[in-house]
Amino acid sequence: MKSRTGPSALAVCAVCVVLAPLTGCGSGGTGHEPSPSGGGGSAVGVPGAPAESRAPTPGKGSKDPDDINGDGHRDLVVPVFVSGEPDNPHGDERVGVVYGSAKGLDPSTRTVYGRRDLGLPDPAEGSAGRESVATDGVVTADLDGDGFPDFVTTVAGERVEDGQISAARTVPYVTWGGPGGPTAGAGATPVRLPQSASKLGLESVVRGDFDGDGHHDLAAPAQNHSSLVLLYGPFTRSGAPARTDTGLPLSEGQLVVDAIDPSGKPRATSLLLHGMSDGEQSGNTLYPARRGTGLSANGRRLRLGNAHAFGDFDGDGLRDVAVGDDGGRNDEPGYETEAPDVDGSLAVYPGSGGAPVTYRLPEVPKGAGTDYGPGGFVAADPDGDGRDGILVATYEGATLIDGDERTPVLREGPARADGRKTPAKWRHARPAGAADFDGDGKDELILHWASGTLFGLYGEHPTHWWITDGTTSRDTASFTTTGFAPRAS
Repeated sequence: MKSRTGPSALAVCAVCVVLAPLTGCGSGGTGHEPSPSGGGGSAVGVPGAPAESRAPTPGKGSKDPDDINGDGHRDLVVPVFVSGEPDNPHGDERVGVVYGSAKGLDPSTRTVYGRRDLGLPDPAEGSAGRESVATDGVVTADLDGDGFPDFVTTVAGERVEDGQISAARTVPYVTWGGPGGPTAGAGATPVRLPQSASKLGLESVVRGDFDGDGHHDLAAPAQNHSSLVLLYGPFTRSGAPARTDTGLPLSEGQLVVDAIDPSGKPRATSLLLHGMSDGEQSGNTLYPARRGTGLSANGRRLRLGNAHAFGDFDGDGLRDVAVGDDGGRNDEPGYETEAPDVDGSLAVYPGSGGAPVTYRLPEVPKGAGTDYGPGGFVAADPDGDGRDGILVATYEGATLIDGDERTPVLREGPARADGRKTPAKWRHARPAGAADFDGDGKDELILHWASGTLFGLYGEHPTHWWITDGTTSRDTASFTTTGFAPRAS
């Protein structure tokens, strides 16, 4: 049976393969060339890497956990893959930050962080390269409340035993932020964990504001399966949370959390526990959050579906959650289909608690389907009307579902990459997120692409990025990350 562990919107799994710089890339790298979209024609070019790299402008602080330098503009964290040396042939993954500005995301203003830059302890023997930092193990949140997001990195250490469980001890480390982002080389601080979870540590950490008090919090399953661990901010510089809650029951699965409001307006962020799956669409349990009380211990069972997004999809000012079919299927004989109420659909559960509203997803083109599906969902408001649409991945790119309206949003990689022709079915970019980088009240859409079947099947190792002008064929920025960092050292 095939393994189907897929990445989330901007989290990309780190495996030991590095994609070489692509041939045929546009040389200008201006980011304003039209690409295929709902109303556009063929692409004039594809993204290129900016030649220069400027330091970000120091900010005065903000409440946005994605405003790394605190200058009032959202920034984008991207994975950067660095080619290897003879003693490290597979290379490293590092964390890149592309900074926003009054004109939007600016790929010529960027910073790349390796393990030493973030002050992390040396990797355990036999793990990835000396400088490697997997982006899917990094979360940004302003834990100490100083107005500058911190980098929280899950670090695997030596193998330990706790009862019947033997695993590498994993602990979140905090690299404290500042006006220019994290200070390179400053030592990172381990987060203080409750005694029940301290021996083995935590699994993947997510951020939120679960009690809606305006302080950023962390959540993660205890690796010994004892509980879900909630760490409430603000945190001290010694890594201690203001309080800890281990009272919520824990089942195996993936945590999906609502977004912290980038304006800084306090909003309690609900949490979804997505059940384990082997490709088939699996179950979901919603733990609603309320200001002042935090997450409810009484979870609401939702429909089956491996794709999720939180947003205000009906425009009533309350947070909703969308759950649907991501196209993944179990590949064992007799299990290649899903029930009619799951297959090819999504459901929006309104924040008011009413009955879910079901929408049909775009049909799969004949012969295009795979066991892995085309990808997940992203909440986005590209027209700034206050009502989010749902950007869904398709086998041809992406489609924005906004009520009864459906708008394709398509970008393509080059026809030739790495000296080989790119099959047409692998050229489309995948949706990776949405954000208002220029502060005009309208979201730009984030799409990415890379050559090879690793990206075509799983969305891994993206190297080309497009920041779209809404759902139009125009881009506010586009770039590749292949030139972002030097060779591994």
